[in-house]
Amino acid sequence: MDVARLAGVSPGTVSKALNGRGSISPETVRRVQEAAERLGYQPNALARGLLTGRSCTVGLITTDSFGRFSIPILQGAEDALGPGSVSVLLCDSRDDRIREQHYLRILLERRVDGIIVTGRRQDPREPIGAGVSVPVVYAMTQSTSPADLSLVPDDLQGGELATRHLLSSGRTKIGHITGPTRFVASQLRAEGAEKTLAAAGLTLAGGSVLYGEWSEEWGRQAADMLLRAAPDIDGVFCGNDQISRGVADALREAGRRVPDEIALVGFDNWEIIATACRPPLTTVDMNLRELGHAAAARLLAAIEGQFTPGVEKLPCSLVIRESSRARAMGQAAVPSGTPGQGTPAG
Repeated sequence: MDVARLAGVSPGTVSKALNGRGSISPETVRRVQEAAERLGYQPNALARGLLTGRSCTVGLITTDSFGRFSIPILQGAEDALGPGSVSVLLCDSRDDRIREQHYLRILLERRVDGIIVTGRRQDPREPIGAGVSVPVVYAMTQSTSPADLSLVPDDLQGGELATRHLLSSGRTKIGHITGPTRFVASQLRAEGAEKTLAAAGLTLAGGSVLYGEWSEEWGRQAADMLLRAAPDIDGVFCGNDQISRGVADALREAGRRVPDEIALVGFDNWEIIATACRPPLTTVDMNLRELGHAAAARLLAAIEGQFTPGVEKLPCSLVIRESSRARAMGQAAVPSGTPGQGTPAG
């Protein structure tokens, strides 16, 4: 072998040095790596797999057909796995349990070294299978089994972050519009908002959380309800960016200026929505790429025999844009009319 001759070692030593096996001195590893680089040598993945007993591939099974959440997670996973020359096989189950089991069998037949399971919501789900022969890590979803490892965004912390930001911009009459109550994310984001307001001696404008759908149409309807229930409102925190965009449209149609009269904060940092919002939307970012990176790092550790079960909550961050700009000194919110009174939806 050319690399062995140039480095002055045996072919077996070259194999061990390039694959991180055996007891070889750092100096020998350095000589082999330099020789391989000079000759442009690329180790054969199949041969490396035979030596290590691994395929150097992992599977990623997702229920997120649109890719809104799974693509950033995949990109983060590839960032973590790429330096180790590990490939990712993406399988879309389309939220179909039978299709998911089919892909699980296919991945195991291909002898993947591990599997990441992800989705478009954090609600607990049944484990992908019993007695799976390779490590499994859940990301952006969580297994109901305490023996599994799940990584999810910290939705409660995200709700706190959004509400603290509104308070820091001088808003004190803050409402919250979000998705269905059946979603854990809706409940946790609302809890974060109410907890932060309570710490400041405040309650939600309108008297309660407005639960509905993850849609612009619901945002428009709920904004009208909120204006009727609390005409002096000066801030709105929305459970996702689609709702926020509907709220922004409704406020504009009602003659209420964002952010001069009412500041607006969303959740998700879906850029195609947030940047097209009028004005551009301040929003909570779940840091999905970092979540994917962390999930892949935990999977690599599990493949090496270092596995810690449980649920890990990763912090969210805030992306500040025009919709929550602080009010100028002495400026107060003045309703542009006298809406009739109504009862907010619960």
